[in-house]
Amino acid sequence: MANELDELTGPVNEEGRDINVIHKQINVVARRGTKSLIHFLCVITFGLYNIKLNHVRSFFKQLEQKMQKDASTIDNYLEQRVIILQNTVKLLDKAIELDKDTFTKIAIARSGSKINDAERNLVSSQLDDIANKINVAFENYPNLEAHNAIAKAMQQNDYLQREITAARDLYNSTVDAWNREVFEWPTKIYIADQNKYTTRIPFEASKTIKDKAKDVFF
Repeated sequence: MANELDELTGPVNEEGRDINVIHKQINVVARRGTKSLIHFLCVITFGLYNIKLNHVRSFFKQLEQKMQKDASTIDNYLEQRVIILQNTVKLLDKAIELDKDTFTKIAIARSGSKINDAERNLVSSQLDDIANKINVAFENYPNLEAHNAIAKAMQQNDYLQREITAARDLYNSTVDAWNREVFEWPTKIYIADQNKYTTRIPFEASKTIKDKAKDVFF
């Protein structure tokens, strides 16, 4: 039998395609038959199947804690990037207007309070915008590059952005595991339904970064 998807003969899209993360959480719902099956298994095993159910509950709790840890790593790098960008702006002769709401949200993360995925993504997007404004200032005033303190700060910004990218990959891997596990039949989807779990939204690249990737560099 021939391959259903043949990368040699197509069809292919010569122009490529830009894709986006769908910003939507999907509710996990176990069908009535699945619930009946779990109840039946509990009865015929004299309740011993509850051990399996408790194991699954613990599994999801641990996975959720790992997701929180991964998200916290992103928050820590975002906080460091805020400080670097703040210091960079102070060194610039030209004023660059910053979004105060960005630092309000970072302050929330810094204080240990919980911010949700959407807010974390928004903070990252705003920081990308700020960094882009600073880069524009460099392009308009090339002599700024001679300032060692500014050059060092921008190198630190680039380093932190790479660390954020790596942390996002780790976070997205955990999100991917969560999104697959909550639909595993029959036990995990049953527990997910009981706890009203939903799928999680991966961390996505900001519009600023996506537009930057399309620039002509040479």
